Formats: sequence, structure tokens, C-alpha cells
Amino acid sequence: MARYIKPTLNTKFHIDFSWWQKSTNNLSADLRTHACEQAREAYDQRDPDQPGTFDWINPDTGEVFNLDLLWHYIVTHCADDPDFINDLTPLTTGIFRVFLANNNTPLTPVEIHARFPKKSAATILRTIGGRRTFKGIRPVV
Repeated sequence: MARYIKPTLNTKFHIDFSWWQKSTNNLSADLRTHACEQAREAYDQRDPDQPGTFDWINPDTGEVFNLDLLWHYIVTHCADDPDFINDLTPLTTGIFRVFLANNNTPLTPVEIHARFPKKSAATILRTIGGRRTFKGIRPVV
């Protein structure tokens, strides 16, 4: 459904977990690249009998997604580091990290720009509002 929306600067976007479930990309592997060293160590040193995932309920749709525990570590620890998003962060990585730091709360390109001012809101919209989906970031339907 999201592919039929012509997004604007006021369109809310989020990480669409169903995209990750349907794609050949692996969210767990991708999250590892965004995790700080302490989060990766905590994740790797967890009790092997402890599941590496948890159920997350989308507060807007009520959908339940099974998420990697590393997500929780990133949101509660790594996102607080001032270098989690900085001027050297590539655009699509920075946008994805804005959603991670914001626990995937839907945001407009203008709101993303306020948290990641490296590029204009219009550039952000062109990047995430086009036909290609980067890291599951799609308009909220």
C-alpha cells in the first residue's frame, strides 16, 4: 500500500518491519552495524537460554513484530552517544538511526531533518520517498 502514496514533507515515515520480514535483508545483521561496542558485547554475553528476540507491538497499528534484542540495546544505550548520529554519518544510515533513536516513532522529513541536519528536508524526502526502499523506511499507511 505504501508504494501508492506520493509522499510530501508532511508525510510520516517509519521503519516498516514487514518490509524486513519480506526482504532478503537481515534486520539482526543490520542492527549489529548500528550497535555500539558495549551493546554488541552485552548481546553476545547474554544467557544462551535467553531468547535473542522480543515481541514489539506497533502502537499505531497493533501489529506484533518479533524484534532482535539488539534493537532494545541500541534504543536504550547506543542512541544516547553523541556520535550515534554525527556529521560523518551517511544519509540513509543517519535517517535509519534517527528512527532507531526515536524507537521508530513516525516522523516527517522535516522532523528527521531537525534531528539529522546534514541534508535538507527536501533531500531526505527524495531519498526515502522514492520508489526504492532504504532499510525498510516507508510512509506510514
